[in-house]
Amino acid sequence: MLDPETPACTTAPPRPVARGPLISLLLATTIPIVLFGAGAAYLAATQTRAGVRRAAAETVTQVAERVTSAVGEELAVLTTLALSPALDAPNLAAFYDEAQRITRARPLWETVSLVGADGRQILNLLRPLGSALGPAADLPTIEAVRRTRAPAIGGVGPVGPISGKRLVSVCAPVARDQALRDVLCVGLSPEGIRAILAQAGAPAGWIGTIVDREGRLIARSVPGDERVGRPPDAAMREAVARAPQGLYRSEAQDGVEVDTVYQTLAGTGGWSVHFAIPSDALDQPVARSLILLVAGLAAALALAAGLAVRTGREIAERRRGEQLRAALALATSEERAAVAIAAAELGTWRWDRGGGRIVGSARTRDLLGLPATAAAPDAFGWPDRAVLAVVAPEDRDRLVAAVEEALRRGAGLDIEFRVTPAGQQARWRRLMGREERPDLPRAGGGRGEGAVLHGVIADIEPRKRAEAAHHDLLRRLAQAQEDEQRRIARELHDQVGQTVTGLSLGLKGLEDLLARGPSPPRARDQVRWLQGLAGEIGRDIHRTASDLRPSALDDLGLVNALAALGADWTARYGLGVDVQAFGLSARLPLEVETAMYRVAQEALTNVLKHARATHVSVVLERRGERLGVVIEDDGTGFDPEACAPPAEGRPRRLGLSSIRERLSLIGGTLRVESAPGSGTTLFIDVPLAPMPEARWPRSA
Repeated sequence: MLDPETPACTTAPPRPVARGPLISLLLATTIPIVLFGAGAAYLAATQTRAGVRRAAAETVTQVAERVTSAVGEELAVLTTLALSPALDAPNLAAFYDEAQRITRARPLWETVSLVGADGRQILNLLRPLGSALGPAADLPTIEAVRRTRAPAIGGVGPVGPISGKRLVSVCAPVARDQALRDVLCVGLSPEGIRAILAQAGAPAGWIGTIVDREGRLIARSVPGDERVGRPPDAAMREAVARAPQGLYRSEAQDGVEVDTVYQTLAGTGGWSVHFAIPSDALDQPVARSLILLVAGLAAALALAAGLAVRTGREIAERRRGEQLRAALALATSEERAAVAIAAAELGTWRWDRGGGRIVGSARTRDLLGLPATAAAPDAFGWPDRAVLAVVAPEDRDRLVAAVEEALRRGAGLDIEFRVTPAGQQARWRRLMGREERPDLPRAGGGRGEGAVLHGVIADIEPRKRAEAAHHDLLRRLAQAQEDEQRRIARELHDQVGQTVTGLSLGLKGLEDLLARGPSPPRARDQVRWLQGLAGEIGRDIHRTASDLRPSALDDLGLVNALAALGADWTARYGLGVDVQAFGLSARLPLEVETAMYRVAQEALTNVLKHARATHVSVVLERRGERLGVVIEDDGTGFDPEACAPPAEGRPRRLGLSSIRERLSLIGGTLRVESAPGSGTTLFIDVPLAPMPEARWPRSA
């Protein structure tokens, strides 16, 4: 029952709100907003500048089209005038009147002149007909017309001696009867061309310019400009030479920096139109937005720095906690590993291949039989030459290859070898390890160099002794089996075979007796049947004895025995067997010949049972102290995975397993290559003598 003086429940004090995560969230949210605003302003200014440049390019295109059209129209009228009948005779008075009439109708035409072959003017509308006239003002354009016999548009010529002005020459050939007689030229007024620029509708502050192929000024959009024919601008000529249209930046005559959009005019002999825009008008908005962007970046950096500081503090606190937990877990793991290594009686080692030194534990020292030179309280160190000196000579090259392969591929190392310490018998050891990661700290400080292995070493002498005993037992069993088969074959041949032979002779004698006297025909038939049966029994006994132990193998050697086996299989089963031998002038060891004969028997049995082949090839080749055998058929083939050594969950293939077991007794190996529908090939390799002693290269 509750005390009325005691409250029924107590309310816990409210928890303080964690402000750190809220502040970090606020900073993280503000940074992208600031960056987005500054970036948007800069992008808008950049797009505005690009829009102005596009508008300038469109204006240039419009002006280019209008100027090209106007000049092309004047050139067409001039070409038509050059075909005037008044020039056939020629009738200069009639042509003079005709030219004056056309000039009054063409606003751009300042004058018309007819130039002879010597370059002197025959007539000029600015002088009365028959007046003395000097040479033409634009001789290069006239020479171009004479050379090409085609109309040509010139540039700004010099001040004409008759007109007193700089005019633009447009010339056409006057040809009659396929012969060039004269050149007819029109002097166009630059002021008329300037009117086209003025009508382009360009914004205030834009300056349009048309120049000839030499870069000399033809017209400017600024009225009253007296600089027609001025020398070309270097930046302008460089831009036109680089591309027919585009954009370049240069400094105007008054020192103002401008961005100029230009385009070359087609069909004008290299004229180009240029519109200059003050660079400040384009760059100021971008510059202001760039300043805003930089300010936004600075603010974002400041916010990011604050966020980083706060995040760093939180990460540091968490890392300290994680490091404490990791240190505890590492200590526990190391203690368990030490217990496991001690229980398994393993030795630990570290091999610096580049430095040529091996460091190992006391157990490693004992397993290798090395001197007790301590490099640390719990470790010993030796030059790798000293360690390799205790390795059996025939295993050194194999150990070298395994170490180099592990370092090259970054794979694990697992190799078995023998050690022969001074005054002791060879003992088997197993070396297991892997490459030390270069980014991990070394035991002595610093970083790894990528040429260091570390791992454990184990004593496998008991297992190897058991394997050797098992292997020796198998060999003795195989030899006993061969001896027993040889004995049974001899008994069948010497005793049972002689008995059957005697039976056959007795039946033959009985047949002769029956033939001399009267006897029923049925008795003679019965005797002949018994004779046939006795002969068949004799052949079966001979074949069985040959299968148990072929006499050809003992008497003639492996090659002849295999040839006889192939001939027998061809006769009995219709399977073509071809046997070839190379380098087998001398007999092989008896156990090798016996094992290879049984392997060939088993292979032919497999072909007959499974392959449905028509031909089998057996090739034997001796190279030095090794025997290679290739058995190939043209049968149906199979999946090579099915012939792999038996493993858990995989059925045992008796034929190939028997071949592998026989080869293992003489140290041989088997490799199978096959595919469905492509036949099968067995590659067999057998050592005939121990390999020569291997030598380990000295460390640097």
